[in-house]
Amino acid sequence: MADDQIALGPGKVDLLEAINHTGSISRAAMGLGLSYRRAWTLVDTMNRCFKSALVEGSAGGKQGGGAHLTPLGKQIAELYRAMEIRTDTAIQKEWKIIKRSLKPPE
Repeated sequence: MADDQIALGPGKVDLLEAINHTGSISRAAMGLGLSYRRAWTLVDTMNRCFKSALVEGSAGGKQGGGAHLTPLGKQIAELYRAMEIRTDTAIQKEWKIIKRSLKPPE
């Protein structure tokens, strides 16, 4: 968290990865079922929360505008996914106990 803003979370990392894949905030938003405004707001929040931007845009022209992850943006997305994998691995024992405690589906 930076001030009262949430700097990063699973949805924001999904957005970073989609921007990296599509080269566009609008196409990334469309693919994730977000409005362009919502996606842009999430990108703006991330860019303001980190010491340097995670996403940079390029101006329009004949080919139209675009967006790409900065090296820090790529690193942050990769680190977040690595943390998810490590967390998932770490909780497997407890998760198995919880699953055995659930009622079977009816």
